Amino acid sequence: MRWFALAVVALLASPMFADDRPNILFIISEDNGPQLGCYGDGYAKTPNIDKFATESLRYIRCWSNAPVCAPARTTLISGMYPTSTGAENMRSLVALPEGMKFFPQYLRDAGYFTTNARKEDFNLKTPGQLWDVPNDANRPWAKRKEGQPFFSTINIPTSHESQLRKRPHELVHDSAKARIPAYHPDTPEVRRDWAQYYDKLTEMDAEVGAILDRLEADGLKESTIVFYFGDHGSGMPRSKRWPFNSGLHVPLIVRIPEAFKTHRPDDYSAGGASDRLVAFVDFAPTVLSLAGIETPEHQQGVAFLGEHAGPANEYLHGFRGRMDERIDLVRSVTDGHYVYVRHYMPHRIFGQHVGYMFETPTTQVWKTMFDAGDLNAAQSTFWKEKPTEELFDLTTDPDEVTNLAGSAMHRETLERFRQAQREQVLRIRDVGLLPEAMMNARCKELGVTPYELARDPNQYRLERVLETAEMASQRDAAFTQELANRLGDENEAVRYWALTGFLVRGESAFPTVRDQARRLLRDESPNVRIAAAELVGRYDNTRAASISVETLLKDADYHNTNEYAPTAALIAIDELLAVRPDVVERHADKIEALPLPGNQEGLVARVKEYPSRLKAMLDEKLAAGRK
Repeated sequence: MRWFALAVVALLASPMFADDRPNILFIISEDNGPQLGCYGDGYAKTPNIDKFATESLRYIRCWSNAPVCAPARTTLISGMYPTSTGAENMRSLVALPEGMKFFPQYLRDAGYFTTNARKEDFNLKTPGQLWDVPNDANRPWAKRKEGQPFFSTINIPTSHESQLRKRPHELVHDSAKARIPAYHPDTPEVRRDWAQYYDKLTEMDAEVGAILDRLEADGLKESTIVFYFGDHGSGMPRSKRWPFNSGLHVPLIVRIPEAFKTHRPDDYSAGGASDRLVAFVDFAPTVLSLAGIETPEHQQGVAFLGEHAGPANEYLHGFRGRMDERIDLVRSVTDGHYVYVRHYMPHRIFGQHVGYMFETPTTQVWKTMFDAGDLNAAQSTFWKEKPTEELFDLTTDPDEVTNLAGSAMHRETLERFRQAQREQVLRIRDVGLLPEAMMNARCKELGVTPYELARDPNQYRLERVLETAEMASQRDAAFTQELANRLGDENEAVRYWALTGFLVRGESAFPTVRDQARRLLRDESPNVRIAAAELVGRYDNTRAASISVETLLKDADYHNTNEYAPTAALIAIDELLAVRPDVVERHADKIEALPLPGNQEGLVARVKEYPSRLKAMLDEKLAAGRK
């Protein structure tokens, strides 16, 4: 009888009986896709995660929605698409409407103890306190009140992009055995980077194992639901920053103890795999569901575990906006079989120069070989202008190098994905179709957030803007006259996209809009002026081209616009320097004298570094041109 009494006392003292809700732990590794043993990668050495997978459910198809950390983590914490909140651009900072919260706040309100270790990196302003303990990666749960359930996030930076190129490093994986994707050249530098990436995954795996061991040692294994996942695809170029499957596909492994088996999905089994499509936008409602909290109305994901789990996704959606100092606009969709990619700026090459990406030896040798003409077709694509649409079959083409968008056999599939992508834009009111400077200026003028702006049909004419962007991004001559007509539209976003359409079409279409483009150099909208200046600078006579550079120099000075416009203006100057060096170089002194955002009050710190990077690169190019 004594042993029975002691057992009852122990059970009553356990966290499960003090509070019948589960503890929840996120273990997040940085910059890695499913290159793990448990996902069938024989080159990987990840024994701890592989063992964890034998006790858990492994998701075969999970997308991070964004292929880079800040917008991916913004999606996680908010349960909303950053393309609907204005937070899609790398290291921006916008606000949510008053009353909207991040999911840890709902947990705290419900009595959870919340902790985060090592990284936040959100593109949204934090709407209140998130964490009881902000930075403890050892045993953060130990600081909670007795019996209090906890939610903890522990981020592991070991596999980050910066680490796979860190030297010196003695390789553990044999680089000769590394699998080189079809889009990369097979060189010693590329093999070394891939091998070092796998070395870092092994180191990361050991850290995951140590965290799980600490959890078990503290007697919390059977009361804690554990999620392990990567924050986006690998840090190798053309994975990170790109909304292909290579940049969005992440491992997701979830262990749900027997005590909480009612929270398990129907396909749960220890060591099993689920083909349910899940994405980062689903994580916030899922965590809340596990805690017994219904999905807040503003969250756009669907819970895939717990009492409030919803229907499975038919599609997953990815996106790319500004990546550091380079502007782009890409949307992607998958059903797990095909990946569809829509490029709204096909006149920009895939591999736009992002300084941080070019620190990786693979990027450097890859670009050098392209310039020398030493690459095959699949390897060369990254350094060329983009098609409007891409369609890949993951079952036969896992590296996504064979574009099926022009195949008659896949016409119906293409149309299905095209429609799914368009419906997503309209459903979430994708505000990413507004250039960043334009969006922020409009919000400041109206005193609203981007989310609110996007839902005001009088301020954001989404259907017309989308229609114009769709026409602009196609090289079809049938739309040329209509785009010319829209250069005079009252809506600045429509004018911007119409001009973009002529940048896409190139020199042959310019004469039909020469006079209009020149007039738009004086447009009231900075983004319209910048697009017009690049168009005129590329294709007009020398005098007009020189005037266009003067226009860009004014918008490159944040005193004349805001901290967002200079990035766009400096990109345009850089593009013109490549095709009209004689015109740009005569303005070298003015470019070098440009003021850059410093520590001025009111400027967004996460944005102001990018004009500085672009200007430093321009200064270097101009100095080299004078030699």
